[in-house]
Amino acid sequence: MSDGVSDETTKQGWLGRLRQGLARSAEKLSSGITGLFTKARLDATTLEELEEALIAADLGIKTATEVCDRLRRDRFDKDITAEEVRAVLADTVVSVLTPVARPLAIDTARRPHVILVVGVNGSGKTTTIAKLAALFQEQGRSVMLAAGDTFRAAAVEQLQVWGGRLGLPVVTTKVGGDAAGLAFSALEQARAAGTEVLIIDTAGRLQNKTDLMAELSKIRRVLGKLDAEAPHDTILVLDATTGQNALSQIAVFQDVAGVTGLVMTKLDGTARGGVLVAAAEKFKLPIHAIGVGEKIGDLRPFEPEGFARALVGLPETM
Repeated sequence: MSDGVSDETTKQGWLGRLRQGLARSAEKLSSGITGLFTKARLDATTLEELEEALIAADLGIKTATEVCDRLRRDRFDKDITAEEVRAVLADTVVSVLTPVARPLAIDTARRPHVILVVGVNGSGKTTTIAKLAALFQEQGRSVMLAAGDTFRAAAVEQLQVWGGRLGLPVVTTKVGGDAAGLAFSALEQARAAGTEVLIIDTAGRLQNKTDLMAELSKIRRVLGKLDAEAPHDTILVLDATTGQNALSQIAVFQDVAGVTGLVMTKLDGTARGGVLVAAAEKFKLPIHAIGVGEKIGDLRPFEPEGFARALVGLPETM
C-alpha cells in the first residue's frame, strides 16, 4: 500500500471519529436550527431566535451575529431550509477557524524543541502530552517527557506509564520536588541525548493564581539559562466539557504563562463543541490539535473544514 493511500485511509478514519465525537454538539445545533426553520420564509423573528440558539450552543456572539447578518443580507424574506442555514453556519465557522488552524511545527534546528504544557487539573493535560508525543513519533522524531506536575503523584505515575507504553524517557523528581529544577535537568538531559522534542508537564492548580504564576515564571526563567528562547511553545490544554469556562481559563493562562497555542480535548464528551469557535474568535490563538477520545490516536492536528461540517451535522465534502 502506498503512503498516499495509507494517509488517506488514516484521514478518513479520523474524520469518522471526529464526526462521531462531535455528534452531541451537532445534535444540539441541528435540532435547534431544524426546530426554527419550519416556515418557508426567513423573517426577523426567526433570525433573532437563531442568533439566541447559536449563542446558547457556545459559538460566541460574534459568530452568531455574522451568520445572521449573512442570512439577513442574502436570504431575508426568501425561502430557506435548515440545511441551507447549516451550510452558511459551516462556512462562517471555517472562516473563523482557518486563520488559527496551525499544526505544532517542530524547529529541527533546535535540539531539543521545548514545549511547556499548561492547563487546569482534570483537563486531560497529561494524556494530551502522551498523545502529542505519539504524533511526533509518527513523524520520526525523538521525544523526551518531563513530569513537572510534581505535587500530584498520580500525574507523575500517569506520565511514566505513557512513557513506558511509547518507549520514551521520562524525567521525574520526588513528589513535591522543585518543578523548575526538574525542567532544567530535563533540558540538560535532552540536550546531551540529542533529543528533538522535550515536552514538560506543569501543575494546574488555579486556586492560587499568584503561586501558579510564580511557579511557571520560575520554570521559564530556569529554562532560559540553558536556552534563551525556551520554551519555544507554551500549549494550553482545554477541556471542551467546561464550555464557556474554557474562555476564562485561556485568559488566566495567557496572563500567567504566555500561552502560544491551544489543544482542545474531550470534544466527544460534550454538546458544547462550539466553544472552540468562540475561543478562536475571541483570542486568535493558534489551535494545534483536538481530541475526541481516550485512545492514543484520538488527538490529531486541527483541520477547520472537517471540524465545521461535523459540528453542524453536514456530510463530509467529497
